[in-house]
Amino acid sequence: MIDLNNTIVAVSTAQGAGAIAVVRLTGPESILICDRVFNAAKKGKRLTNQAANTIHFGSLMDNGKELDEVLVSIFKAPNSFTGENTVEVSCHGAPYIQQKVLELFIKNGAVMAAPGEFTQRAFLNGKMDLSQAEAVADLIASKSEAARRVALQQMKGGFSNELMRLRERLLNFISLIELELDFSEEDVEFADRQQLIDLINEIEQLLSKLLHSFSLGNAIKNGIPVAIVGHTNAGKSTLLNTILQEERAIVSDIHGTTRDVIEDTINIEGISFRFIDTAGIRKTTDTIENLGINRTFSKIESASIVVLMLDINDPDEKIHEAIAEVKDKMNADQKLIVAINKIDLLPPEEVEKRFNKTKFQDLSGTDTIISISAQKQTGIDQLSAELIKIINLKAVDNDEVIVTNARHYEALQRSHSSILRVVDGLQKGISGDFLAQDIREVLVFLGEITGGEIQTDEVLGNIFKNFCIGK
Repeated sequence: MIDLNNTIVAVSTAQGAGAIAVVRLTGPESILICDRVFNAAKKGKRLTNQAANTIHFGSLMDNGKELDEVLVSIFKAPNSFTGENTVEVSCHGAPYIQQKVLELFIKNGAVMAAPGEFTQRAFLNGKMDLSQAEAVADLIASKSEAARRVALQQMKGGFSNELMRLRERLLNFISLIELELDFSEEDVEFADRQQLIDLINEIEQLLSKLLHSFSLGNAIKNGIPVAIVGHTNAGKSTLLNTILQEERAIVSDIHGTTRDVIEDTINIEGISFRFIDTAGIRKTTDTIENLGINRTFSKIESASIVVLMLDINDPDEKIHEAIAEVKDKMNADQKLIVAINKIDLLPPEEVEKRFNKTKFQDLSGTDTIISISAQKQTGIDQLSAELIKIINLKAVDNDEVIVTNARHYEALQRSHSSILRVVDGLQKGISGDFLAQDIREVLVFLGEITGGEIQTDEVLGNIFKNFCIGK
């Protein structure tokens, strides 16, 4: 359990050597503790007498000896990140100096911060709700422009504001319904049932939209999985190496070279794509290769996008079988890109003839077909463009609320189930007390997202334990 009476300290910059490191203190005695060991360049200056949001140059002293020249930034409650008195000390970035500065503050009354304790204090002090606090961790961990934008939008309260509006409208109606219960003997209805039906239907649609956004949000946060599949020697490993611009996978004319799954991530126009090179699909008696082929089918099922590599010289029957076999493993939410490879081996007119025949005979209107040469790097830009097009970043560009957190998704699922019970109850004309109970459940589950309904330190500790120390 966090003791808000303690003053905590931690290094807030990344581990390792650097030009500058920042050591942060927060808590009721943070300014006083720093004042004990700070010798200002301007004689007689005391940090405890200085105004908020000011920076001061001087030295840290340890038993009368100068430890380092530093800059000290002062922030006073409640106008700080944590809502408490906070000091940030910018010292030189040698790991030894960082350690000695930490030890100095601990000797003078500070205690070492737990992972995420600064952000947890910000939550406990009402500076942000829980979904915003979790967005801080997502922002720190973001590996792409899209992930950064989504996390920043949530940290600024975009998701919280959406939920707040829902809760307020539900609270108004549940208040009217519960007022009806007080006048049950008079058979009075204060809550217009048609307005309630309209509101509940609107909320159900919004919850469905938020739930649906999780597939995009989770992909943006963790990287969109793209499975590269196809027959042996179709050029899958060559494509992976071309995309990554390094020899990540072994390329050979020998069939069945790739027997296991090879994964790597690359950023394309601000989106992280996790490319998965898989074992070639074919009938074989090799036990190890069959294990790899089974993993290929598993990766097809788990990928957001499947790139099916086909050799332009393959006969029609082989192409038909490959497309049918891969589509059989895919679901309606997955997208298929068929890449006809090795176009460098045929004259351009033959490529066009063959490509168009395959395109019109074998693909549905929802699929994409492109011609490439993985070895000559022809058509790779078109492949990248198709990947970006499939992701459809309009929601990100429009700053729409996108759910990225699995905990939020689970709470929304429970909220949605409760809303559906309200819809069913309204259709069946059940009494107000049962309606009120289901609406209260919706409010509780939505409150779990922002932290309003989370009471135990165990739950909070589990949420913040994966934060970095110093944040």
